[in-house]
Amino acid sequence: MKVGEAIAEILKREGVDTLLAYPVNHAIESAAAAGIRPIIVRQERVGLHMADAISRVTSGRRLGVFAMQHGPGAENSFGGVAQAYSESVPILVLPMGYARRLAHVSPNFNSVASMRTVTKSAEPIFSAAEIPNIFRRAFSRLRNGRGGPALIEIPSDLFAEEMPGPLVYEPVIATRYGPDIADVRRAAAALVEAKSPVIYAGQGIHWARAWEPLKRLAELLAAPVATSLQGKSAFPEDHPLSLGAGGNSFPPMVPHFLGQADWIFGAGCSFTETAFGVAMPKGKKFIHATLDPDHLNKDVRADVGLVGDAQLTLEALCTEIERLIGKPRAASVAGEIAAMRRKWLDEWMPKLTSPDAPLSPYRVLWDLQHTVDVANTIITHDAGSPRDQLAPFWVTKKPLTYIGWGKTTQLGYGLGLAMGAKLACPDKLCVNVWGDAAIGFTGMDFETAVRERIPILSILLNNFSMAMELPVMPISTEKYRSTDISGDYAAMARAFGGYGERVTNAAEIVPAIRRGIEQTKKGVPALLEFITAKEITISKQYHGGK
Repeated sequence: MKVGEAIAEILKREGVDTLLAYPVNHAIESAAAAGIRPIIVRQERVGLHMADAISRVTSGRRLGVFAMQHGPGAENSFGGVAQAYSESVPILVLPMGYARRLAHVSPNFNSVASMRTVTKSAEPIFSAAEIPNIFRRAFSRLRNGRGGPALIEIPSDLFAEEMPGPLVYEPVIATRYGPDIADVRRAAAALVEAKSPVIYAGQGIHWARAWEPLKRLAELLAAPVATSLQGKSAFPEDHPLSLGAGGNSFPPMVPHFLGQADWIFGAGCSFTETAFGVAMPKGKKFIHATLDPDHLNKDVRADVGLVGDAQLTLEALCTEIERLIGKPRAASVAGEIAAMRRKWLDEWMPKLTSPDAPLSPYRVLWDLQHTVDVANTIITHDAGSPRDQLAPFWVTKKPLTYIGWGKTTQLGYGLGLAMGAKLACPDKLCVNVWGDAAIGFTGMDFETAVRERIPILSILLNNFSMAMELPVMPISTEKYRSTDISGDYAAMARAFGGYGERVTNAAEIVPAIRRGIEQTKKGVPALLEFITAKEITISKQYHGGK
């Protein structure tokens, strides 16, 4: 058995049926020969984004894999690997490497050396005999502990070699671990005695599929629940106890109730300080439940630490709290949450329902939400205004229906995420919302969606400007028009063979969305380009102060 055949067979045994890729990497041919579908992208970063989404929307039960060329292909991939690392997403990265005699000769790009800082593990193959061991280690890191990319560099000259003897490889085991019962009891006692507990849930809930025990805990304590941007959809946002999600923008309920809390319970989150998350208020007591002990006391001081799988942790905590209080408490706080939400939406309704042209981006997204079947839609935003305009107002109803991200904010990420989500969940409507800056980074890969028949719905908010930069680049804009950008992106979509439509009238927003959805049902990717105003106001209040 040749090296390529052995690698493809290992991937099949681990449940991989799709290989995102850009040539030349000989693993692509080997995978195709073994019945693994290769999908060739237009640039490496988008392929990694697609692999990223496959892992996300399946909670890691199905792992995304990306293979690329040595040298420039690996160099171009760095951003996509770094993005997955920032978001703690397990993906297998398979760069080809220079021949072994040249692997460490400058200036050749060595993926193992160069990507160690943005991977959970990075290992080269030096011997064909070691392939099973190296892949076993990589897949074990992908399936256990906190997520992150695992990289295996395959030297180009290795593909000519034969595996010594038959391939001996069994799929790796996935394990879970839970917190010390003494810590669970301390946490339960604190939450039961707390006067104003608030639950802050992160994406660890998604990876552990801990949605039900999270809901059970909230209802036992009658405690409000906020989620991080990455954790959005971990708790149903149409639930009376939901505060919504916090990113760079957020509903006012999030900071209000966090500010009033005496105990904040972080479930499946890292509490990482970021400009794209809610800052935790000072002077609070924290219970921190996290899979990674390195996150304890990293950004907030933990009064109680619960290290382990979110599902195991929450189930143990619920059992202990039920022992202490017997039955769920009355959710008296629900009325206050509802009143605050109504007041907030009333204040925003002029933008959410504006009939003006150019269109309000808020009107576009409000109409989108009220046209699609939200529970059967997976939606993701792009960096900047699309994220800040979508996240606070989109009400999720089912888990894994919103791909939120932002610890690093590379423009163009959302397109690949929507495409990967559609590959993993073909029965869902998969939507990416982006702006005219983001499409400039990765827009060519809309052609990949057409060519590979990945029928996503792409919502483009085009204001012909880098609007978020206007306040920080006034001189550049006035003297040189440095923030101006342009394009007819609906025409681009049509030129690629997809469906493209430009919308300028508010009355046409809903009909256009319906036409786009119909195209996706026919297997055709659709790009709807909405000509919008240069809107820079976002929902961002701290305790009543804008």
